[in-house]
Amino acid sequence: MSLGLRIFLVYVLFVGLTGYFVLNTVMEEIRPGVRQSTEETLVDTANLMAEILRDDFKAGTLSENRWPELLRAYGERQPQATIWGLSKNQVNHRIYVTDAKGIVVLDSSGVAVGQDYSRWNDVYLTLRGEYGARSTRSDPHDASSSVMHVGAPIRDNGQIIGVVTVAKPNSSLQPYVDRTERRLLFYGAGLIGLGLLFGALLSWWLSRALHRLTGYAQAVSEGRRVEVPHYRGGELEQLASAVEQMRTQLEGKAYVERYVHTLTHELKSPLAAIRGAAELLQEEMPPIQRLRFVGNIDSESARMQQLIERLLNLAQVEQRQGLEERVAVPLAVLVDELLQGQAARIEGKQLHVEQTIAADLLLSGEPFLLRQALGNLLENALDFTAPQCLLRFSAARHGEYIEVQLFNETAPIPDYALPRLTERFYSLPRPDSGRKSTGLGLNFVEEVAKLHGGRLAVRNVPGGVEVTLSLP
Repeated sequence: MSLGLRIFLVYVLFVGLTGYFVLNTVMEEIRPGVRQSTEETLVDTANLMAEILRDDFKAGTLSENRWPELLRAYGERQPQATIWGLSKNQVNHRIYVTDAKGIVVLDSSGVAVGQDYSRWNDVYLTLRGEYGARSTRSDPHDASSSVMHVGAPIRDNGQIIGVVTVAKPNSSLQPYVDRTERRLLFYGAGLIGLGLLFGALLSWWLSRALHRLTGYAQAVSEGRRVEVPHYRGGELEQLASAVEQMRTQLEGKAYVERYVHTLTHELKSPLAAIRGAAELLQEEMPPIQRLRFVGNIDSESARMQQLIERLLNLAQVEQRQGLEERVAVPLAVLVDELLQGQAARIEGKQLHVEQTIAADLLLSGEPFLLRQALGNLLENALDFTAPQCLLRFSAARHGEYIEVQLFNETAPIPDYALPRLTERFYSLPRPDSGRKSTGLGLNFVEEVAKLHGGRLAVRNVPGGVEVTLSLP
């Protein structure tokens, strides 16, 4: 299981448990909260009615005045109100009045007049000077039939002479409770969903960042050229920098050791030739033979110099992880300049040169490296092209790449040598001299191609050899 998936599962568990406990707690508090708010309103209403009815109750004229008719009319009202999207088409308050003995003397419903309510808490506690309230089921077997009752004392000079009770069924509150619960569940589920989406994005981002860093480490271990991942601050940037620094130090050490060994091995042959020629020159010999040995020393010295220069150029390219600049380079102009630079060799061999590259074809890369790479290809082709033969430069666009092709009319490359042409220090004898080159030219071209995100291919074609350099 990946680290990102583990983090996401832990995040899902945390968000799920947190959401469950929060929603469950809030849901459990909705119903009591609504009832408490309603009870507070009933207290105000009961006390208001106690003050309104006090004088008529004290005078004993409640049933003789219009109060029974008014309360009956109040119970029949249809408010046609819309409260937060819910319709209210009837009033739900019941109001009744009891005397000091708890006997009902006035009832808005008209069903309890004359009954003894002295044992109900709303009347019993209020007559004792305490807060009187109760919740009683109208149907003992139906929990939703409970009705809240709140009593308020009717006082005469500080003495309680009666009680006004205002009652409201809890069923009238249920639509508001249900609506609140639905909205809470909707928004809660939405917030949990957003939280999970954020967690998924966070896990994806972290997994992707770690995957890039892991891919970079694997590519480095396989010897491939890749750029270090870039992050915007934080521990990931520090980790990437530490990995890159470690890679640089380890590669630098191994690179120096490999090149010292290679350079030592390759310099043995020309140094031995120079030393042998120098020892022979110390003896008496004809002038013609002396000139031949001096020429050997000069050619071997030039070979050593070329070897060192090409090794330095190759080392510079191999150590780089990316281009220092990327600009548009006119390909036809670059090839014309290279051909002009080799005009003496071309004329000396009387070669037929064709250049069919379109003037508007552009390469994207570092001009200096592209010039060196194409120059190496041209030098290599000149070494193997027979006199009065064809040398042709062409190019074509294929998708996002431009394929530069160099054809030279020559004998085909042996099959055993084709896979090894880009190996370092591997070279075939030149037809003119029979001597081998440094074996670094095609290796350098391949490194430049990789640095640009391209590739190099060499193959035999009818009539000669074709080298294809694919570059962005």
